[in-house]
Amino acid sequence: MTETTAVSIPGYKAGTWTIDPTHSEVGFSIRHIMISKVKGKFEIFDATIVTGENPLESSVTATAQVASINTNEPNRDGHLRTGDFFDAETYPTISFVSTGVRAAKGDFLVDGDLTIKGVTKPVTFDFEFGGFATDPYGNQKAGATAKAEVNREDFGLTYNAALETGGFLLGDKVTITLELQAALQA
Repeated sequence: MTETTAVSIPGYKAGTWTIDPTHSEVGFSIRHIMISKVKGKFEIFDATIVTGENPLESSVTATAQVASINTNEPNRDGHLRTGDFFDAETYPTISFVSTGVRAAKGDFLVDGDLTIKGVTKPVTFDFEFGGFATDPYGNQKAGATAKAEVNREDFGLTYNAALETGGFLLGDKVTITLELQAALQA
């Protein structure tokens, strides 16, 4: 059952928050050769979070620069930037724009539109709120972890290769994991 009334969060502050990239990460993982997972991240990203008086009226807009993809293997990263995958030259950004926030069983769900390679699909992130704090310099900070699973083929990322042992090089499901810290803007 989804809650639709206002929720109470200790220390909650309404306002506009910008992502702190030095304390945040936009990561992903995908099944590789059917036996393990490969992880990667986007090194350049940005997000703005607007927290409403009622937390359920909050919103987020975010982008990641495709060319900044990093899986710790330069040849793979280069291949991921090509038309076989993200086509970074034609589609330089991945974007997310929220369409709503819901509370369900004490957790939050953030619904929104994810655009990858020119294709926009609805996605729901499970949102685990970390809390609010003041850093040693007097800045208000908020932290959270968000996770979603998408089918890469839904976004036109269809490249794959059959394995001699059966199966395929890459899985279809990609887990997106966001570790977020944001600063309240004055």
